[in-house]
Amino acid sequence: MSGLQINLGPVKEPLGFIKVLEWIFAIFAFATCGGYSGKTSLILNCYNGTNASLQANFAYPFRLHQSSFDIPSSKQCHSIWNSTYYLVGDFASPAQFFVTFAVFVFLYCMAALVLYVGYLHLYRGTGKLPMIDFVITVVVSFLWLVSTSAWAKALTDIKTSTGHSITELQPCVSQTNRCQFNDIRSLGSLNVSVVIGFLNLILWAGNAWFVYKETNLHNPPAAAPPTPGNPPPHSGM
Repeated sequence: MSGLQINLGPVKEPLGFIKVLEWIFAIFAFATCGGYSGKTSLILNCYNGTNASLQANFAYPFRLHQSSFDIPSSKQCHSIWNSTYYLVGDFASPAQFFVTFAVFVFLYCMAALVLYVGYLHLYRGTGKLPMIDFVITVVVSFLWLVSTSAWAKALTDIKTSTGHSITELQPCVSQTNRCQFNDIRSLGSLNVSVVIGFLNLILWAGNAWFVYKETNLHNPPAAAPPTPGNPPPHSGM
């Protein structure tokens, strides 16, 4: 039969259990990166000893060049900070690649689990589905490496652009010690997203072996028995 046949056995096996873990870690990957919003701030030393705290808000997808600092409210600072100044850098491409890929992995894991639990008889009854699953698993493993590495590099640059380098803006370098770096909201969830990305790589690379065992490459189909009406010829003396 080709209809739905619920069988929770695969979830108890490495094939399905690891897929559940991959589904969960994919959620953590796009949630920790795509849901981030933060801010960085500096203290501007104005005339007559007046100080102004200025901050710039930034969030996913980290187009920092569109994140501007506040305009100081003190009139003593207007002659120094007399324009709109932005953070430096555009890191949308690696961030969106990482998040979008994690979402697609999340959806694929759901589809694979439905196949394992409801249509295992079809999955193991043909050699095509396991082979397709194996190829996708290998490709996903490679893309986790690429996307996480690109995002890790982008996160390093984000830390630089939102850290002490903000004191290098034009109003800050016109005179010595005019600006002081104040504070930045924790980037902990972004660090976690990188760790989870590499954990996903390990999970998918390890799962490739268990998917491979389901293919005909590991278990070739048994040879057909000889037809009774055509016995094999006897060798001559």
